[in-house]
Amino acid sequence: MKAVVILAPGFEEIEALTPVDYLRRAGVEVVTAGIAEKGGSFDKVIEGAHGIKVLCDMSFEEFLQNQKNELCDAVIIPGGMPGAANISADDKVIEYIIKMAEAKKYVCAICASPIVVLAKTGLLKDHNFTCYPGMEQKISDFISDSEKIDELMDGAYLSHMKSFIIDDKIITGKGPGAAEEFAMAIVKELCGVDTMMRVRTSSCQR
Repeated sequence: MKAVVILAPGFEEIEALTPVDYLRRAGVEVVTAGIAEKGGSFDKVIEGAHGIKVLCDMSFEEFLQNQKNELCDAVIIPGGMPGAANISADDKVIEYIIKMAEAKKYVCAICASPIVVLAKTGLLKDHNFTCYPGMEQKISDFISDSEKIDELMDGAYLSHMKSFIIDDKIITGKGPGAAEEFAMAIVKELCGVDTMMRVRTSSCQR
């Protein structure tokens, strides 16, 4: 199993690194692939939304070259601003996310990213999802055409009642406080219940 976590300047640190940690404990090969902010130059050391600097494994460009025409089993998109907006502005990342969905691979997004990143791909259409409360009211900040919003979000159902929602191969999380549950949901989907329980027990989760 292999997963890629996309890091962009301004990413929400706990939402990015919690899945990295738990998935690696589960035996999943996890790559942290970084991108630059729009118009900027790439640096492997990427600063998160709260000033925490993380050394990513490689650039997203390098990741694509290494993968050749293969796809991972899951792509994980943390929230945080302007991290989510930086990811949304990267056409190659958006193209990869769409390819993942078309291949029935897992697409996982948390906090701002379901609205800022996934909404523009149309992947939320006819799916249940969650996001950071209030982000749904800002969707027009990222998709200016109201008719396009209606088209892309047709049949999408938003719920803030759960920390995470799994609908088919789309996994969405609510926010920073849901990072552990979101990450463990991904572990369960990729590795099964037994591995999920092993990771839960060994990491002293409740």
